Amino acid sequence: MKHWHIDQMDWNSFDPSRVDPEIIPLVKAASVVEKNGLDYAQYLRRVFVGDPDFSKAAENWAVEEVQHGDALGRWAMLADPSWDYEKAFDRYRASYKIDADVDASIRGSRTGELIARCMVETGTSSFYTALADATDEPLLKAICKQIAADEYRHFKLFYDHMHRYLKREKLGVWARTRIALGRVTESEDDELASAYHTTNEPPGMAYDHQRCIAAYMSKAMGFYQPKHIDRVTAMIFKTIGFTPHSRWQKLAANLVYRLMQWRRKVFQKAVEA
Repeated sequence: MKHWHIDQMDWNSFDPSRVDPEIIPLVKAASVVEKNGLDYAQYLRRVFVGDPDFSKAAENWAVEEVQHGDALGRWAMLADPSWDYEKAFDRYRASYKIDADVDASIRGSRTGELIARCMVETGTSSFYTALADATDEPLLKAICKQIAADEYRHFKLFYDHMHRYLKREKLGVWARTRIALGRVTESEDDELASAYHTTNEPPGMAYDHQRCIAAYMSKAMGFYQPKHIDRVTAMIFKTIGFTPHSRWQKLAANLVYRLMQWRRKVFQKAVEA
């Protein structure tokens, strides 16, 4: 069951005078990625065939993901009345597809798949928390807080199932680390770049991965604060089996934040070039 419903949001609270133009492109891109949750659920059902408990959980997860997309898309159309959420999603679906026709996880095991899902939820929970903290627009702040809470619950869902499978598959800490870090680096793949292209660039413009990922990341990375990165690294440490909220985790958080600031400058230079 959904923990909230899109109609429960106070849509009349939208204040156009408090909208940050830098956030609108990110919300547009996020809306279509979230709405694509049904395809991911199909992929997960194929990977976890024979596990009805997880398959049901994945279906419920997908319903909430689609609602996230619908809420973000509705807000984006208020912020930019010329934009059409459904048409943008159709463009996205035509340009980016998930290969759901599988009989095993691309991560090598079911435990590996659940580690990867934990990383995704870690990223989305921190992203929407960062946006909620950054925006002064009351409706978007409320939407992002609801979504961030959902994404953290989703992290817990995948984390709990990961430990159930870990008892069977015995994946070591370093194997879990490799999978987790590998999934984190995939944040710069075509999923987000294509989403940015299909929601923010005109239909006649050719897709260029480097241009689009630079445009997206140069904006998104600017909204993260050290506290958000601290939470990210703590969740990553917890997933792979290291102690969160430890001295090593704090050092990792500081390093990751510095790395993110450097990467943002690289992306900004690419956008300006």
